[in-house]
Amino acid sequence: MLRISKLSDYAIVLLCEIAREQGGQGTTARQLATSTQIALPTVVKLLKLLKDHDVLLSMQGRNGGYRLARRPSETNLAVIIEAVEGPIALTECMSEELDCQIHSKCNTRPHWVHINAAFRQALSVVTLNDLTTGTLPVPVTWGGVRAAAL
Repeated sequence: MLRISKLSDYAIVLLCEIAREQGGQGTTARQLATSTQIALPTVVKLLKLLKDHDVLLSMQGRNGGYRLARRPSETNLAVIIEAVEGPIALTECMSEELDCQIHSKCNTRPHWVHINAAFRQALSVVTLNDLTTGTLPVPVTWGGVRAAAL
């Protein structure tokens, strides 16, 4: 089964919560931990990662906390997952630390570049706005067959 990590999942949950609460004030790590039931140390770790990758802004002071760096409609799943996981690569051979016994004889490796790009494209279509409003931008089809509801 192919799945995103728990940290990426939690990052998406946190960002959706921030998008819902977005207003004049920032949202604190403690508020997010309480509202999402994600452990505070995990929230702090993810907020730092997301801030370091310019997904979030951090403000000090009375109305301080975290805010989205861009509008929810401009923040997509690919950017979020890459902030937590690094570049999207579905196979080990696409990672920078190539450790493959059959690399020199592999006839599928060139195709993974295109598959990874298609996967990233699919993730980049879905935004925080879509997730917080409960809508998906377009129906997903694979080989002419509509995929099951996400």
